Amino acid sequence: MPALPWITPNPPTPGTRAVVMASRFEVRSLADVPRFFLRSLAVWRQLRSTPGALGASLIARPFRRTFWTLSAWESREALNAFAAAEPHRSTMTGLRSTMRESTFTFWETPVDQLPIAWPDAHSRLDAQRAAATGPR
Repeated sequence: MPALPWITPNPPTPGTRAVVMASRFEVRSLADVPRFFLRSLAVWRQLRSTPGALGASLIARPFRRTFWTLSAWESREALNAFAAAEPHRSTMTGLRSTMRESTFTFWETPVDQLPIAWPDAHSRLDAQRAAATGPR
């Protein structure tokens, strides 16, 4: 499946900075993929109407059991409020047992550099995973 293209739920204020979050999720089995994907779509709908959300994209590779998210926020507080709200909150707890691995990375960027390119996000996630797992 191709990436869901970058959406801009709320226009950024020119001259400000965005908090960016990239994540990588791998579920334990192919049987977990449909549930994870359906719950992800509910969270995607939530994001589209969330205050402070400046942009987002999603990549799903169901046969690899892997999903990536990329989002930009006007503040860390806006991101935290989104994560604490429904359906994101219950999705996080409800899917915890199906997860094999999760990686998150955060950084800031000027809003005029949005949308974030996927290769940049993948590089940052790879570096975060390497730092967390150590040399292989």
